[in-house]
Amino acid sequence: MTTSSPTLDLTRELISRRSLTPDDAGCCDLIGERLSKLGFKLEWINSEGVINLWATLGSGAPLMILAGHTDVVPTGPLDQWNSDPFTPEIRDGILYGRGAADMKSGLAAMVCAVERFVKARGKFKGTIAFLITSDEEGVALFGTRYVVEQLKARGVKPDYAIVGEASSNEQLGDRIVIGRRGSLNGILKVLGKQGHVAYPHKVENPIHRFAPALAELVATQWDTGNAHFPPTSFQVSNIHSGTGANNVVPGECQVVFNFRFCTESTAASLRERVEAILKKHTLRYELDWQLSGEPFLTRQGQLIEAAAKASQEISGVKPELFTGGGTSDARFISPWGAEVVEIGPINDSIHKLNEHVKVADLDRLSTIYERTLEQLL
Repeated sequence: MTTSSPTLDLTRELISRRSLTPDDAGCCDLIGERLSKLGFKLEWINSEGVINLWATLGSGAPLMILAGHTDVVPTGPLDQWNSDPFTPEIRDGILYGRGAADMKSGLAAMVCAVERFVKARGKFKGTIAFLITSDEEGVALFGTRYVVEQLKARGVKPDYAIVGEASSNEQLGDRIVIGRRGSLNGILKVLGKQGHVAYPHKVENPIHRFAPALAELVATQWDTGNAHFPPTSFQVSNIHSGTGANNVVPGECQVVFNFRFCTESTAASLRERVEAILKKHTLRYELDWQLSGEPFLTRQGQLIEAAAKASQEISGVKPELFTGGGTSDARFISPWGAEVVEIGPINDSIHKLNEHVKVADLDRLSTIYERTLEQLL
């Protein structure tokens, strides 16, 4: 049983830092110190209290970005953890701690892969860059999104990017994420007229008014998907109304909904179609839209080929090229013009109580990153 290795040790150091989003808690300082010893130039592109590290080594093309986040989601009830979430603990070959899978092990594996690669190769073709943020699990406005905007303005053009999100399904390396659906949120307020339930002719019930529109929204086929993505889905996550009294018709009804949309639709087209349905039902309403990210898809190319070859070599299985799951910072990097993939540990425990990763997978994941770099640089 491996109880110490560079990747394991760094993962434990990162887990022990209480980096609840958007607090970096010194994680980037720790990583930056390691990278500076290799000759990386460190630049802090911080905004609104969010720590963002941009570190580069080498020159010219191709520019390979290794991307990730140091922030983690809240722990949930501490009494339901089997050990302190910020005190990494190994039990039966499993490393437990908040961020173990999402995504401090990925960051540690990337750093250690680059340490080995640089020491073994000395000079290499192109540039290696780290883009690390503490604002991925939160609003994601001042992290990778912000850094990309700043670097675009300088004319920086990436060729490849690997995001260390937990992408594997049942065993390490069995999936490589090559795309993600877009995410569009709507916060709708349907307006009515409050009054006594005994006088329906004097009120306008916003719940009743919205019900037929909701039925149409649920029944609408937004698109049929394509070879890479399932059809776009519409889901209501919350409906709230009422005054707290059972004899009062409320004056408004609040609805929160989300689209997970594929490349057959756009945020603009979905907004237009929703508002057309609301107007068709003559609703009085207020609607705020929040776009978390457009869908993206990396087409078959050198990065996918290199990553798939490395994953299969180390894991022993041919990886599935996958486009499911939630959003990640890849949604900000892909429109920048880079080929982007996500490769990381098994994702079964992310955001859960007793988050964990297999100790044996840590060095293997780091080797996957190293082998991918060797093929492309």
